[in-house]
Amino acid sequence: MTDEAPASLLPTRPVLSGFHPDPSVCRVGDTYYLVSSSFEYAPGLPIHRSTDLITWELVGHALDRPSQLPRAGAGYSGGIYAPTLRHHDGRFWLVTTNVSDGPGHLLVTADDAAGPWSEPVRIPDAGGIDPDIAWDDAGTCYLTWSDAGIWQVVLDPTSGALLSPPYRLWSGTGGRHPEGPHLQRLGPWWFLMIAEGGTGEGHAVSVARSHSPAGPFEGAPHNPLLTSRGTALPVQNTGHADVVERPDGTWAALYLGVRPDGYFPGWHVLGRETYAVTLDLDDEGWPRVTGPLEPDAVAPVSARLDGEVPPDWVGAGVFPDQALTRTADGWALAAQGDDRVFVGHRQRNPLLTARAELDAAGGTGGLEIRLDPVHAVTVEVDGTHARAVARVGSLESALGEVAADGPTTVELRVVASPHPQYSPRRGPDEIVASVLGADGPVELGRLDGRYLSTEVAGGFTGRLVGLVCSEGTLGVRSYTCDGSEPPA
Repeated sequence: MTDEAPASLLPTRPVLSGFHPDPSVCRVGDTYYLVSSSFEYAPGLPIHRSTDLITWELVGHALDRPSQLPRAGAGYSGGIYAPTLRHHDGRFWLVTTNVSDGPGHLLVTADDAAGPWSEPVRIPDAGGIDPDIAWDDAGTCYLTWSDAGIWQVVLDPTSGALLSPPYRLWSGTGGRHPEGPHLQRLGPWWFLMIAEGGTGEGHAVSVARSHSPAGPFEGAPHNPLLTSRGTALPVQNTGHADVVERPDGTWAALYLGVRPDGYFPGWHVLGRETYAVTLDLDDEGWPRVTGPLEPDAVAPVSARLDGEVPPDWVGAGVFPDQALTRTADGWALAAQGDDRVFVGHRQRNPLLTARAELDAAGGTGGLEIRLDPVHAVTVEVDGTHARAVARVGSLESALGEVAADGPTTVELRVVASPHPQYSPRRGPDEIVASVLGADGPVELGRLDGRYLSTEVAGGFTGRLVGLVCSEGTLGVRSYTCDGSEPPA
């Protein structure tokens, strides 16, 4: 890395672990608010709150009801793409794109970031993805987005009407897929920060500036501002940054990255996570990365099904409370007609143990770790047997089966790969499926974790852990999931 941010200035630990890509951040007083993409999962657009940019608390979702987020047609890695969150004129403003429910972008507002958020205002005449919203000192509102380059219009945010013809703002430095624009004023300049190179190994953050939010924009001589490409850094695919001013007048950037593991070429399984760095302006007035913002250690994250559906649980094709209901014995998860239903939560740590006591008297279902429905490992029960099933694309394999009647406790563990560091068989991890009987666990089978990685499955999400029901109604008497980080 030459003029780019030196490796020592970039963090190795996320501030928001697991599948939380495309972060956008704003500050109100001493409190920061962050939103991330949610794709096909509902509720959509999780909102987190922090006072230090390092420790974040989930406070709600911007799209938390079916009227805001129609689920029909939201296939794998469809749905809600990259958002922008801003606070202006006493309100929160959030603009995003539902690629499965067009045309155009969607704008919602709220007095409190925790909600309730308004019904969406549709912006039908602006295409592309990754919308950004900004206001100048005169109150003019600018909508900026990506569509084979970076485009902009003047917007009426109350109606969604365009007040100017779309004009090309900047095309970046020549990297593919210029996208993820965020327009911010830092000192006397308006800075346009974009992602280039695609959200993979070539990912980077580039920056340009202008005296006007409408341009013309001049690229920084030291672009890219931030990237991990071509390095041995443990965090790769870094890009898609948003910046925020801190109370002391300094700046920070939050961006996405992944933690690949395993031998060549490496696989990442948790999805794109959120990382943070500090920024300052150099003698020429350009932003520079000055250091990492990160926790001392990534916290282990646990999940339980207790008195109510946890706020971080999501559903694929369904809101969790539409399928998961409280019963006298725990919970009931109901299939939706002929559709197999999944509800669960993000895998936040590389290692975990998930367990569920299941009653299949009224249906068939089980415990699942997935990237999508066809890249998953499930321990399912049907009232007579418990079986472990691996799905890898068009292939479906039964890993093992035992007799099981009555309530059955099943387990999925994610453990370190058993293969040596330089073995071509070493993947990111291994998934172990078991049934817990009176004499202890009975292992049903294992799957190399690379088959549940983004590099194999494709798409823009990360692993989720939770419950599935393919037929009838599955009884769930208990559910626990405990994550952990590998030893340093």
